[in-house]
Amino acid sequence: MNQDQPVNLTRDVEALTQSTGEKVMLKKGQLVKITKSSPQGYTVVADGRTFDIETKNADAFGIEAKPASATPEEITHAQVEKQVWDALKNCYDPEIPLNIVELGLVYDCQVNSVPEKKAYRVDVKMTLTAPGCPLAGVITETVRHRLLSIPKIVEANVELVWDPPWNQNMLSDAAKLKLGLL
Repeated sequence: MNQDQPVNLTRDVEALTQSTGEKVMLKKGQLVKITKSSPQGYTVVADGRTFDIETKNADAFGIEAKPASATPEEITHAQVEKQVWDALKNCYDPEIPLNIVELGLVYDCQVNSVPEKKAYRVDVKMTLTAPGCPLAGVITETVRHRLLSIPKIVEANVELVWDPPWNQNMLSDAAKLKLGLL
C-alpha cells in the first residue's frame, strides 16, 4: 500500500483524536490518509483532523495485521529502553509538528524491572512548552498510552514538571532546523 494514497476504512475503528485525546469511532468507508506508521500504530488524517490508531487495527486500512510477535521472556533492559525511546519519539505536541523528544520536553526517563511480573515499569518526567498548555492532559495521556502499548511494559507513570522551565535552547538541532531556527 502506498502511504501517500488515501484509503477507505474497511470497518469501523477506534481512534484517538490527537488534538483532544478523545476516543472516537471512525466509520467504515470513511476516507483516511496514513501520514505516519510505527510499531505502536498509525497516524491518519480524516476530515481535516489527525488521529492515532493502534497497530492491531491495521486491517481497517486493508493492511495485513501482523500477529503480535512473541516477546522473548528474556528481553534485555537495553531492548526495552530502546522501544521506550522509540515510542516517545512517536508522541507529538499537537500544536507543533515535532515529537516530544526533539522538542526537549522529556527531562528524565527511567525503565525499571518489575521482577515478579517479568516486565518493566517506565517513569517519565517531562515538561511542556508552556505551563498553561490546554493540551497537557492529552499529551501526557498519549505518552502513557504509547508506553503501555509496548510489550513487557506493565506500568507507565508520566509526571509533568516545570523546573527547569522549557526554553528554545532545549530543542534538538534537528528540531531547530525543522523550525528554521538554524
